[in-house]
Amino acid sequence: MQYAKVIVNISHENLDKTYEYAIPKEWEPYAVIGAQVVIPFGAGNRERKGFILGLTETPEFPPEKIKDILRVLTTDTVIESQFIQLAAWIRKRYGATMNDALRVVLPVKKGVKEKQEKYLHLLVDREKLFLYAQECERKHYHARLRLISLLEECDTILYQEAVNDWNISRDAIKKFLELGIIGISTERKYRNPIKETIQIENKIVMNQWQQDAVEAIWSDYELKLRKVYLLHGVTGSGKTQVYLELIERVAKKGKQAIVLIPEISLTVAMMQRFYERFGDRVSVLHSKLSEGEKYDQYERAKEGKIDVMIGPRSALFSPFPNLGLIVVDEEHEPSYKSELPPKYHAREVAIEWAKMCGATVVLGSATPSVESYFKAKEGEYELLSLPERVQESCQPSICVVDLREELKARNFSIFSRELKEKIKERLERKEQILLFLNRRGYAGFISCRQCGLVLECPHCQVSLTEHNNGKLVCHYCGHETVKPQLCPSCSSKYIASFGTGTEKIEELAKNEFPQAKILRMDKDTTGRKGSYASILQAFDRQEADILIGTQMIAKGHDFKNVTLVGALAADLSLYANDFRSAERTFQLLCQVAGRAGRRNILGEAIIQTYNPGHYSIQAVKEQNYEKFYEQEIQFRELLRYPPLGHLLGILVVSPDEDKLERAAMLLAGVAKEQLKENVIGPVNAYRYWIKDKYRKVIYIKQPELELLDLIKKHLESYIQFSSHFKQINVYFDVDPITGY
Repeated sequence: MQYAKVIVNISHENLDKTYEYAIPKEWEPYAVIGAQVVIPFGAGNRERKGFILGLTETPEFPPEKIKDILRVLTTDTVIESQFIQLAAWIRKRYGATMNDALRVVLPVKKGVKEKQEKYLHLLVDREKLFLYAQECERKHYHARLRLISLLEECDTILYQEAVNDWNISRDAIKKFLELGIIGISTERKYRNPIKETIQIENKIVMNQWQQDAVEAIWSDYELKLRKVYLLHGVTGSGKTQVYLELIERVAKKGKQAIVLIPEISLTVAMMQRFYERFGDRVSVLHSKLSEGEKYDQYERAKEGKIDVMIGPRSALFSPFPNLGLIVVDEEHEPSYKSELPPKYHAREVAIEWAKMCGATVVLGSATPSVESYFKAKEGEYELLSLPERVQESCQPSICVVDLREELKARNFSIFSRELKEKIKERLERKEQILLFLNRRGYAGFISCRQCGLVLECPHCQVSLTEHNNGKLVCHYCGHETVKPQLCPSCSSKYIASFGTGTEKIEELAKNEFPQAKILRMDKDTTGRKGSYASILQAFDRQEADILIGTQMIAKGHDFKNVTLVGALAADLSLYANDFRSAERTFQLLCQVAGRAGRRNILGEAIIQTYNPGHYSIQAVKEQNYEKFYEQEIQFRELLRYPPLGHLLGILVVSPDEDKLERAAMLLAGVAKEQLKENVIGPVNAYRYWIKDKYRKVIYIKQPELELLDLIKKHLESYIQFSSHFKQINVYFDVDPITGY
């Protein structure tokens, strides 16, 4: 008899283990690794769903004590054993439960019905059909005559087309079926989220840099060397063309490819490029699709009906049978890190998944993450460069405007004098403008408008965050101070928290430029399905003069008539309570500046800032990634931040404040027993009270990831067996991307 190792589909740490069940003979053909099963669980034998993680003929317990599997859900998706292995790796690397990890990799069918297409088929020869047509004419059966006319043109017709388009009654169809003139068949029809586009055979000739990059990757691929490549290409250098060429070669070998993008808003432009090359062999997968559309894309991938899947993080888990290539475009983007347990990073999971599948990974970015560039410098990744823009287009000229000087000149507008003039010029020339509001990481930091000083933690070099009680707090070490009334540097009274929204910018722009047509792109305007595409397409058709947005508009878009980009409050992200704030600022500003001027049109970017001398702003002005990296890596090395060290963020959550305090102190104490140092906290999270729950944070800093993993396992074991963690949730985050 066979036995199955089953994990119960309940996300609870105490049940995060396998249970042994016997497999009845009738279910043995369907009981494979990854299959979903229904089992009797617990003393009351309540029916629960679970997944088979392993099979054996030798049980660990006496056979008479082992319960039987009730049934195997053969209609649900069965994942390959590799997905189980990947879930196990995610669980080990990032914490959380195995069930949480399985939910990440597993396509879930939520009561989705298969879509069926009916067809009518002619079963008799033309002579018999002609004789029946004569009879219908005599009796004036007009609907039947219309059906005969259709069948004379084509032996097979769509049922819905006959009924809807040709007004043929269902009674007429029924009569034809009874007489044996036609037969009926059904075929599964996949929901396709892509509006059909004309496939164009328009292969662009690559420049030498692009060709060299493709050949470097492909020569290794042909030698069966599967590596990770970092494609560092300036904005407009044609990274997508490199992806397309590699995917075409991979597809010719019967392999499939996954292309990850950081934002749903980028799907439209990327999809267009890929559909022109690959037609209906490409699809998309993202959270804005209906459940039916999502599930059908999984099925199309599994059955080999598509070669390319494009989408954000979840597209990585498309069940391709022969995965050959994974592309992570804009690999530096923080959106690749999941905010829900397990807090996995799609870039790291993509690399691990590629190892399991024997696939190649290409990471692409104009502004690579410091971690990836460091690994490329160290030889862990192979670095390839695209240093020039394609189609003879030039890099935009970048002007940095000091907002402190604007204040001295009594200009209190969000628009600097230079930006106003440049916008008016573009409007007169019928050219388009992007206005970018940098709100990423905004957390109520305090800055001086007179001298540009930002109040920072003296221990962590991150900005202090203003709380409602008037205190300024560091969310890395817990340092607190009272908010000053005057600037500590220049004694100016112009010291306060800073920030504004896209809606306010739109209102100000309408007042300043009443003749301009303006579109706004933010979370409010893109909430509906298809709203991303409609806004971008309207702007691309030049139905508006100005597009206002946050990071949604900063990357990936190629607007041919945009010649001016204005970065408002460009340094806002520079003072987030995050050691990556300088990196984020540099990346965002480089990306948004790159939207200006494509093809032969010279573009210009105006960067407005209170801190023009900051090294990240200066590196943007000079468009010099290497200069930024060299300064940033020194800062990381000094404080042993990633990639020269590792962080473990621990978020402790409870509705009971006293229990939370005790549990967090115990957890920090256990960590300090293991390490003696490098344990920071517990401190109150920035958002201490959310959804009726209190939150505290602990950080552990370690040079070696393996040691951090051992500490995490030790803490997980302590939590499981301690009585102090009832009503307490603990979430682990390895190398967190954002603070709490």
